[in-house]
Amino acid sequence: MKWLVWLSQLAILAGGLILWEMAGRNKWIDVLLFSYPSKIIELLYSKLLDGSLLPHIGVTVLETLVGFILGTLVGTAIAILIWWSPFLQKVLDPYIVVLNSMPKVALGPLFIVGLGPNVLSIIAMTLAITVIVTTLVIYSSFNEVDSNYVKVIRIFGGQRTQVFRKVILPASFPTIVSTLKVNVGLAWIGVIVGEFLVSKQGLGYLIIYGFQVFNFSLVIGSLFIIAIVATLMYQAVAYLEGRLARKN
Repeated sequence: MKWLVWLSQLAILAGGLILWEMAGRNKWIDVLLFSYPSKIIELLYSKLLDGSLLPHIGVTVLETLVGFILGTLVGTAIAILIWWSPFLQKVLDPYIVVLNSMPKVALGPLFIVGLGPNVLSIIAMTLAITVIVTTLVIYSSFNEVDSNYVKVIRIFGGQRTQVFRKVILPASFPTIVSTLKVNVGLAWIGVIVGEFLVSKQGLGYLIIYGFQVFNFSLVIGSLFIIAIVATLMYQAVAYLEGRLARKN
């Protein structure tokens, strides 16, 4: 069954690319706006040969990995802190709700003014998008752990530290790993939006530059690269999830 799913997915992808190629070559679509696969691959290959593409990919991937890791760690730490202190949870709850509902892109100008038009603003944008979601999801997971397990630890004299280490954290591992999957997409959103605003290098910069000079092959090619790298990151997290599931 698994190979059939993979085969079907590849068939859909190949069919879509072939149809797109035919539409572009036969002028069924506006080639200036939508380009077509062979033209995009030719452009990316030429930029790969002249050495101008890899630095952009490297910068964006590095920023995404840093934002992804920091966002997950900081969000998890805040969730633990809130779980640890019911008083703190009551104090912070309205602020977390407001921050979660706020459009994060609107914070971009504040980051630029406060941190400068550099990589720090891009990382800050990524954290703004990932941290609150991570905190909410993981804290909710902590609260959904079966209370009977907590009672057992309490009966045997366990303190809050033992409750967290022996019950809450192990039971929440699947949710934490699932949050990593969500954060892959959120981290890419944060980085690309940040590069739109401040960067002079990176895939987000290439998208904006391609739009400005009406080179939409460059725009779509950059999106292709983002899709490929994001898929690889997602598959790495899925592999980690599978390993943890087999151990449990």
